[in-house]
Amino acid sequence: MPPSASLASPSPSSPSPSVPSTRAPGPAELLDFVGRTAADGELIASLPLDPDDRTWVRLDGPGGSEAWLIGWPPGTGTGWHDHAGSVGAFFTARGALREHSLNARLPTEGWRSLELDEGLDRTRRLTAGRGRAFGRHHVHEVLNDSATAHAVSVHAYYPPLPHIRRFSRSGPLLRLEHVERPEDWR
Repeated sequence: MPPSASLASPSPSSPSPSVPSTRAPGPAELLDFVGRTAADGELIASLPLDPDDRTWVRLDGPGGSEAWLIGWPPGTGTGWHDHAGSVGAFFTARGALREHSLNARLPTEGWRSLELDEGLDRTRRLTAGRGRAFGRHHVHEVLNDSATAHAVSVHAYYPPLPHIRRFSRSGPLLRLEHVERPEDWR
């Protein structure tokens, strides 16, 4: 998911895709791609890290997917969001990220706030060398909760993100705040 910070330098070359462009990549193929990309030490080291804001570089993902190399300063995060029905994967290359997610499928339209049932929350800690894939309708927030260390991760989505819905959360209440379009983060 594209972060809300300034665009970093032009995209460095990414590892060659493992999925032919004639077939849509699924979560497993995206996870393989982000894992291989995160293991490219030269690429990871090329990302300029800002002390205050997230930085990112867009990469060419497999099979026409959208991919991002993202730098996370200490204490930064995405806020709650979804990926508009795209499947995806992310992999931590350096540092550690925490993911809070909902084990629920939200309606795609026609609501401004929902009260969530108990037991829907999931938390994962993804240290360097760990990643995860997810299906359509995934709602989560990703955080670098370190007080001192940057994290770097690789993310991929298919189809490329048509938009991202941003949410606020107060206890069990989830509110749709706004919708970002690709032009908002490019």
